[in-house]
Amino acid sequence: MDLYYPTDIKDYPTVVWFHGGGLTGGSKELPEALKNKKIAVVGVNYRLNPKVKAPKYIEDAAAAVAWVFKNIKNYNGDPNLIFVSGHSAGGYLTSMIGLDESYLKAFDVDANAIAGLIPFSGHTITHFTVRKERGIPGTQAIVDSLAPLYHVRDDAPPLLLITGDRELEMLGRYEENAYLMRMMKVVGHKETTLYEMDGYGHGMTQPAFPLLINEVQRIVERKTERGQILPMKGD
Repeated sequence: MDLYYPTDIKDYPTVVWFHGGGLTGGSKELPEALKNKKIAVVGVNYRLNPKVKAPKYIEDAAAAVAWVFKNIKNYNGDPNLIFVSGHSAGGYLTSMIGLDESYLKAFDVDANAIAGLIPFSGHTITHFTVRKERGIPGTQAIVDSLAPLYHVRDDAPPLLLITGDRELEMLGRYEENAYLMRMMKVVGHKETTLYEMDGYGHGMTQPAFPLLINEVQRIVERKTERGQILPMKGD
């Protein structure tokens, strides 16, 4: 993984960012839109299909987030302000480790300690690459233990779902995110929000990054008001 962090402030938030690529391609990245925003950004690599199969990708994602929880304080970051985000396959990994508590628990980290989950256009049903591993076509929807939808719960971290335009997205991606939003609300989760980026398809990251920054700021300000954290301060 790569860590990009501010050196002129302390107790800053951190965004762990998972790249997209269908769980078969792509590599770690530090989005330019997240740099120089008084936050740290962690770009993560994870093993890919066909070298590994599910749930190895999810386990790698959890290992990366656990490392950040256990080490960000060494870089003057606040371990109470760790956000997890990613695009497409990275959005799927974000939701899986945030909603299924078992992956982080394996590293002695409480998933509910995540300050916020912000998946960009991620599968909420079982990922199409995972289905392909089982010989299931991408158009056949499956919801099992490898689907974020399977793990809806009322005590999860704040969840901000962002997708492209429902008419331009791939494989019903907006609709499955809308269903996750609805089911989270049904079970009593108080902080699930869904944004649809009108006019943008699956590659909707650039207009979505400001929404990520706004969500980080919103949660930081709320925690500060409640006295849960100290305000960010200079060296």
